[in-house]
Amino acid sequence: MTSALPYALIATDLDGTLLCAGDTVSARSYAALATARSAGARHIVVTGRPVPQVRHVLDDLGYTGLAVCGQGAQVYDAARGRLLHSVSMDRGLAEVALGKIEAEIGEVYAAVNQEGLDAEMLIGPGYRMWQPHLPTVRVPRRGDLWSAPINKVLLQHPELDDDELTRVARSVVGDLVNVTMAGEHTVELQPPGIDKASGLARAAQLLGVPGSGTIAFGDMPNDVPMFAWSAHGVAMANAHQELVAVADEVTLSNEDHGIAVVLERLYG
Repeated sequence: MTSALPYALIATDLDGTLLCAGDTVSARSYAALATARSAGARHIVVTGRPVPQVRHVLDDLGYTGLAVCGQGAQVYDAARGRLLHSVSMDRGLAEVALGKIEAEIGEVYAAVNQEGLDAEMLIGPGYRMWQPHLPTVRVPRRGDLWSAPINKVLLQHPELDDDELTRVARSVVGDLVNVTMAGEHTVELQPPGIDKASGLARAAQLLGVPGSGTIAFGDMPNDVPMFAWSAHGVAMANAHQELVAVADEVTLSNEDHGIAVVLERLYG
C-alpha cells in the first residue's frame, strides 16, 4: 500500500515547525497528518527537545509512534513510554569543550539536559531560559551541571548572537563535539556523530522506511542533517536561511499551517 504513497514517512520538527504558540498543533495540521496516516504514511516527530520536555506535546497529539528526541540522541516509544535508544554525552568532554570556547570568547552561560525519561534541565549561572513553560532547575555553580549523566549542553553568550556563537564554537571544538543551532538563543553541544539525521535513520530503520521514502519539515540549522538524509526537505517560511539554502521547498510558516499546506497537496 505504501509503495504508491508520495512519501511513506513524514518527519516533522516541533518548535517553529509543527507547533504553534503555546505548544499547540492547529486543527488543520492535525487533520492533514491524520489524512496522510489514513493513506498509509507514518508520522515521526524529530525534535531537539529531550523526552521529558516533549511528552506533554505527544500526549496532546494522541501520538503513539516513535519520536526522535534530544537532537537525535534519543529514540522514544510513545505508546509504551520507553526509551529504545539513548546516547549520553561525556561530561568531562563537555567541560573541556566549554573551557576551549571560553578561552576564545570569554565567559559563556551553560545549561544541560540530563539523561533519562524523567530527567531535569539544569540551568547554570547567567543562563536565560527563553521558554518559560518548560520545567527547569537552576543551580548555583557550573560544577553542579555535571551531577548526573547528560545528553547535551546548551550555550549562550552575553554579547555574541546565535550565528556567531555557533560559528566560533564550531571552529574551536567542532572536532570534539557536534555544535548546532536549534532555535533562537539555543546553541547546543552534543556527542560527536549525534544529530537529527542519525536519530531519524535509527528510528526509520525500526519502521522499515529508507531516507528515499521520507519527507522532512523543519525551520532551523539543526534540521540540515535531517534534510540531507531525507528525499525531500521542506523549510518553513519562518526558517533560518541556513536551512532554506538546502531545502527542496519552502512552505508557509508554522502559524500559517505550512505543514498542512504541503500534506494536503500530497495526500489530500
